[in-house]
Amino acid sequence: MGYQVFERECMGTKFILLIDEDEGRKCKQGANLAFREAERLNLVLSDYEDSSELSRFSASSLAGKKFKLSNDLLNVLSHGQSLARETEGAFDVSIGPLSRLWRIARFQRKMPAKEKLLQARSLVGYEKLLLYPAEQTGSLQAPGMVLDLGGIAKGYAADQMLLALRKNGLGRCLIDAGGDLVIGDAPRNSRGWRVEIGGRKHPQLPILHLSNQAVATSGDLEQFVLLEGRRFSHLIDPHSGQGLTNRSQVTVIAPSGMEADSLASAFLVMGLRKSKEYVDKKKVITAYYLQKNDFKATLSILGQKERK
Repeated sequence: MGYQVFERECMGTKFILLIDEDEGRKCKQGANLAFREAERLNLVLSDYEDSSELSRFSASSLAGKKFKLSNDLLNVLSHGQSLARETEGAFDVSIGPLSRLWRIARFQRKMPAKEKLLQARSLVGYEKLLLYPAEQTGSLQAPGMVLDLGGIAKGYAADQMLLALRKNGLGRCLIDAGGDLVIGDAPRNSRGWRVEIGGRKHPQLPILHLSNQAVATSGDLEQFVLLEGRRFSHLIDPHSGQGLTNRSQVTVIAPSGMEADSLASAFLVMGLRKSKEYVDKKKVITAYYLQKNDFKATLSILGQKERK
């Protein structure tokens, strides 16, 4: 019998569950619980929902007071802050003012005004977000700050969905969160789940069989906008405040969805050299870094190469 497949729209994208289990009712119940977890986390982590916990935390910047954080939001923010420090701000959850400005720019197909860019940049900086884990609170140090978890929330949600499926005896599964994968135990009679790395946009990108890992791809080979003759990515460099222009794609394999999701975003900002330095220190991470110009595409494989 083939895999049981379940789909649902959540977090602005399509989530797909593949479950290797013959008992249909058990799969359906488990899938419903997993999707319910994703919907719950959307109300915690979304910057689109005005009533979400994240949005309410951002709004608290106007009062400058400490804000009580749930376990989920504290976990995600703590990981984001740790990665921000490790990557010297290449990953930054405080990027919300710039994200919103560039969303408008892409919609209007017009460069953001310089004064608006400067204003947005003045509100961005992971150092302006303070967390107090012992009392489970956080505070934002600049009025008008907006947090954006677009580079980490889907991965975390998929991790929690995997936990929900495991609790219901459905560990042989794969969760596709809008292209980011969190992978459970291997299917029966298989080395692992078949994954085309990076969508196979380069002949050297492999097809791997993976289990109990996560895979995330980020890049601007497809999502970009032309403004004043230049090609800008939907991904933003927190340092410059500009959309990326480097025409790259990165696929990261990591132990969890939260790690893979956030690292894929960070590596694009960091560039190939700094990404390689980071991966060399982390023995459990592999990255496939694809760079394109007008004439050719170049693939660099960072980290472990002996995967099957």
